[in-house]
Amino acid sequence: MLDVDLAALYGVQTKVLVQAVKRNLARFPDDFMFQLTADEFSALRSQTVTSNTGRGGRRTPPYAFTEHGVAMLSSVLHSERAVAVNIQIMRTFVRVRELATSHRDLAKRLAELEEKTDLLATEHDTFSRNTRNQLRQLFEAMRELMTPSEPPKRPIGFLPAEEKKNTKARSGKGA
Repeated sequence: MLDVDLAALYGVQTKVLVQAVKRNLARFPDDFMFQLTADEFSALRSQTVTSNTGRGGRRTPPYAFTEHGVAMLSSVLHSERAVAVNIQIMRTFVRVRELATSHRDLAKRLAELEEKTDLLATEHDTFSRNTRNQLRQLFEAMRELMTPSEPPKRPIGFLPAEEKKNTKARSGKGA
């Protein structure tokens, strides 16, 4: 923004704004403010209606302010509006810092929670997998115990006389 526009915004005369800037040049580095070159000033004059050089009007190139320069102006000017703007800037800065700190804390807590959840899920999965395997083995063993064993089947067909005698002797029948 140009100095003339900022002077109107802050409720001061342009010369008062320029004087305040010159008294506080250390607060306005090149990335906060710069003065237009003669060519830029000439081009700007041709785009706006200005008074004749003999009847007053601006004779020096204006200062242009960046966003940082506009904010810094509020701290060097003493108009009511400049003071109000400066107070609002300070309040906003503090609030932004609080939000950033809060955001960092939330991000940290979220990361910790995510880490704990991953750890618990891994432990649970391992426990669950081991438990499922053990339960599967237990059920298989119980099914085997519950299944009645089949009695030995008698062979079909004829037995030689010798085997017949041995089978009768074992069962307690005969002779």
